[in-house]
Amino acid sequence: MRRLLLILAVVLATPLWAVEPDEMLQDPVLEQRAREISKGLRCLVCRNENIDNSNAGIARDLRLLVRERLVAGDSDTAAVDFIVDRYGEYVLLKPRMTRANAILYLIGPLMLLLGALVAVLYLRRRSRKGQDDSPVLSKDESERLSKLLQD
Repeated sequence: MRRLLLILAVVLATPLWAVEPDEMLQDPVLEQRAREISKGLRCLVCRNENIDNSNAGIARDLRLLVRERLVAGDSDTAAVDFIVDRYGEYVLLKPRMTRANAILYLIGPLMLLLGALVAVLYLRRRSRKGQDDSPVLSKDESERLSKLLQD
């Protein structure tokens, strides 16, 4: 039972090992700022994992770079902008709303609306076509039909 608890504790604590003690800043306020910034930056090797939880080498480099920028006196925004300029917007876990990204955000709902419009137009045309294409009976056919319906 003890071994199971130990294994469970080790498995659950592995994300805590990502930030190593030699990376941490002496100033707790700067360290907290660095942690908050790191939570919003994507590890370039891992998929959808922030650099604060990643053990990859590049994540360590990014954590050190964030701390370096904060020690140099950069604001949180300036530090993030520096990293985005260097690595591209992919490094952000939540991309910014820019013109290029607005297209990506809006294309899904626009395509859904376009598909709904096409479906409505198709169904309308189909229902009209069914009404207009009904065959007209000749005089002989209508007389035969009325005789059949009377019997």
